[in-house]
Formats: sequence, C-alpha cells, structure tokens
Amino acid sequence: MRFDPKTAGLLLIAGGVLTAGAYVLDAKRDQREGYTHATPKAAPAPASSPASHPKLPASHPQVAESAPPADAKAREGKVQMDPARAFTHFRVGNNSVRAIYADGSVIWVGTSGGVVRYDTASHEFKTYDANNGLLSNGVFHLGKLRGKIAVGTYGGGLSLFDQKAQKWEHYSIPEGLGDAFVYDVLEASNGDVWIATGSGLNRVRAGALKERAKWDLHTVENTAGGLPGDRVFALAQGKDGSVWCATGGGLASFQNGKWSNWTRAKGLGGPRGAVGGSVTSGGAPSHPSPQQAKPAHEGSETGAEQDGHITALKVGEDGEVWAGIRGAGLARFDGKAWMKYTVAEGLPSNQISTLHIDRSGRLWVGTDKGLALLTNGKFQVMTTAHGLLGENVYSVTTTQDGGLWVGSFGGVAHIRQPAVN
Repeated sequence: MRFDPKTAGLLLIAGGVLTAGAYVLDAKRDQREGYTHATPKAAPAPASSPASHPKLPASHPQVAESAPPADAKAREGKVQMDPARAFTHFRVGNNSVRAIYADGSVIWVGTSGGVVRYDTASHEFKTYDANNGLLSNGVFHLGKLRGKIAVGTYGGGLSLFDQKAQKWEHYSIPEGLGDAFVYDVLEASNGDVWIATGSGLNRVRAGALKERAKWDLHTVENTAGGLPGDRVFALAQGKDGSVWCATGGGLASFQNGKWSNWTRAKGLGGPRGAVGGSVTSGGAPSHPSPQQAKPAHEGSETGAEQDGHITALKVGEDGEVWAGIRGAGLARFDGKAWMKYTVAEGLPSNQISTLHIDRSGRLWVGTDKGLALLTNGKFQVMTTAHGLLGENVYSVTTTQDGGLWVGSFGGVAHIRQPAVN
C-alpha cells in the first residue's frame, strides 16, 4: 500500500467543538473499546481542554493543513477541502470516534462528545449533542431504523432522528429498554427490532417501539443461560434469519424461539488457522487451511481474556460468522467449527474493537495497532503511514465510491481509494 506524500490532506472540522461535555471513561478499569461497564464513570471535560492527537511517525506522508472555519467552535458550517488529495483527516478534539455510518452522500460520525453530520457533496456539517437533541453525548452506535437515524448512546438510551422533521424521539428504561447504555441496534428481516444494552438484549416485536407490551428483555437469568452474558455489544443476522449476539460471556444465536450459544468451554475461538487460499468470486474470504490444533488457552491470553468476551461481530454473505474476542484475536465459525486468527496469522494485534464487511464481501478488522483487511487469503495492514489518523481503530465503514472511513481517538481518516489488492 503506497500513498504519494504530496497528496495527503488534513481538514480541521470544528476542532474542539465536541470537547465540552465529552464523557471520559474510567481508564483504570478498562480502556478496551467494547468493554465499557454498564455504569462507566463519566465526567464532563473542560471546554478549554487542548486537543491532543497522536504524533505521526517520520514515515507518514506530509500533511497539508487547510484553513479551519472562521469560527473554529461553530456547531455547524461549511469546510473547504481538496477532493484530489489521497486522504483527509477530520479532527474532533479530545474525543474517540466510536461509530461511523454512511447514508448516501452523508457521513454520520459518532463520538464521545456527540454526533456530527457531514455532507460530502456540500461539505456542510452540523453537530448534535445534549444541547440540541441527544440525551447523552457518548455514542456507541449509528445506523438507520425505519428511515430514521438511530443513535445508541451510553447513559441516554436509544435516540431516533427524523431528518425531514428535524425532530428527535427517545427510548430508555421507561419505554422498556433494559439499560440506558445501547451498543447496537438490528432491524431483523421479519420486522423485529433488537437492541443490545448493558443489561440484556431487547426484542421489540414487529418493531412497535411505541407499544410497551411489545418490548421483551432477554437476560442470562430468564433465558436459563441461553444468552451467555447480560452485556450485549454487537448484533448481526444470519442468512437463515437467526439473530447473533456478541456478549461479555460468549456468542449466542436466537432462532425459532430457541437459543444456542458458544463459550470458551464450547470451543469458541478454536484452534489457530493459517491464513491462505484465495478469495471467492463474491469477494468473501475462503476457508483457510487449519494448522495443528492448539489448546484454546495457549498463547499470551490472560485468564480474563479467556472468558469469551466478544467485542465485535459480523456475518458474511456466505453465512460465516466472524467474531473479535477480547485480547484473543479473530474467530470464524462456518456453522460446524471455530477457527482462530491472531498476530501469528498476520493481524497487527489480538485486541479487536470493530469489524466491517464491505460491498465486495471483504473483511476489515480494526485493532489497537492498525486496520487489517483480509483479502486474497492474507491480512494486509494499514497504519498511520497509509493515511490513518491513529492506529487505535474504533470504527470503520466503506462507501459506494470505494472510499474508506476510519475512526480513532481524535477524529476520522477518509481514504478515498485505499491501495489494497
């Protein structure tokens, strides 16, 4: 992967706008993305806090700085940028970008200080936070639900934004939500809405959000252990209609009223696999050839990392389930057995925070040491030398034009045409 040093770009987008009111998680307990306690310690950051960004390595292409808006603390406005540059950095002050959602030409950026709506066609942006709609500034999830922008927050529940009416509606514990900390939202093919919270998994039958009687809450207790953990961090739907759930205690699937689950004791993770082979015509990774089986506890994993804590989850077009296991790498389930991939197979780190499958079926893996792409049976790694703003990757998405958007601490990197095979 090579970038022309002369084509790098930097854009300050309302630098410091989201600093005031930002939530600061208790770093002493856990700094890993996807492992925020149901009641994290939070405190508003002083408005005068200076923006602190990772230093770029000597090998990083030169970054040209464009002029910020006249009012650098404006909550909305228009920015100037050069679309001919290979990549652009959008900075958001002392905040982590935990969610990115592409909705046509509009990119929604979820941070620990609110949501930024950025129109890539007009280059206009607007900030939404507790001052103009959200109940909590901390954002875990961005997506779309029944035509509205869905925002999963920590401490403020689920918020839906009607762009045409410019109105917000909120759902929290009084409406039936299991917890005010929302990590993911899934609208299933049958119309049910599933909401991952810090205290269980909500199912809203037929998506009737305004009907309290249609809200169910699944927990470890009331599913008799079918749901292996009450903290649910990610959701995905299988080709057969099954709903997959990533929890702090393992992985579960729900289908036809029945639960199935996988924990470390049940083979979650499995033996290590050798990344090899080729990519299928649809772009999905082929089955790598397995190496000699090794015990699940072998390696550098600590006891705390062997509990099956799943930080990220995706289901590919071929039905394979991909799971990021806290501190233990990437796991693939083909419906029969698990296979595990770690730094030994080419990942930049075993600490995985996010997964993304693009339109070609390729798997992107965000870690605390860069972004990896599984293509042609191998992991290709991107770092700040390839255009990332930071190597602690919290969120990833791709757009129809082939662009790559990567969120980390301090902002977002937009790489227009990532140089990958």
